[in-house]
Amino acid sequence: MSANKKFLGIDYGTKRVGIALSDDGGSMAFPRTVLPNNKHLLREIEALCASEGVAEIVIGESLNYAQKPNPLMEYIIPFKKELENATHLPVHFEREFMTSAEAKHVQGDVGSLDASAAALILQSYLDKQHHG
Repeated sequence: MSANKKFLGIDYGTKRVGIALSDDGGSMAFPRTVLPNNKHLLREIEALCASEGVAEIVIGESLNYAQKPNPLMEYIIPFKKELENATHLPVHFEREFMTSAEAKHVQGDVGSLDASAAALILQSYLDKQHHG
């Protein structure tokens, strides 16, 4: 992994989308913002990727207890393709399981919960890249 590679993490929801960014070295994930899931979403993520120098994107793969895709994946899969086309960046799936519940447990129920969940998804991906 190169020394300077920045990642953007996404916790996709039908109403809100949590965004996290890594440090420049791609080793630590930080909650960034929560965006409304509307017609401007792709453009806002594209602009954020450009302004922050993002090299790769990680999006949560929503699975249920049986590790089967949740109904939300019907939205996430086409969104991933749109994101790849809009940003021309590689977009990876990282399994997310109870990340919103984990974020809520860590910080309480506040407005930036989705961004914290995105940071947990991104951190999970980064840890696997560095250690395995």
